[in-house]
Amino acid sequence: MTDPHETPRCSAKGCTQDAGWQLLWNNPRIHTAERRKSWLACEEHRTSLSDFLGARGFLREVEPMEASDQRLDAD
Repeated sequence: MTDPHETPRCSAKGCTQDAGWQLLWNNPRIHTAERRKSWLACEEHRTSLSDFLGARGFLREVEPMEASDQRLDAD
């Protein structure tokens, strides 16, 4: 379980930077249209992670992180 007081970190492999962006996505083959999963990204990895999801047709939205945001779905 994740500590709710811990600073969210970038989802890029090996990155330990604070996340500043949420990449909201779903796989239309297995998720309903309204379902959104979330990857977190630092400024450096926002484009590469977005490109990865976009190339597969999974990327739905990119939003800035907000401290009060509780929409994270880490699985």
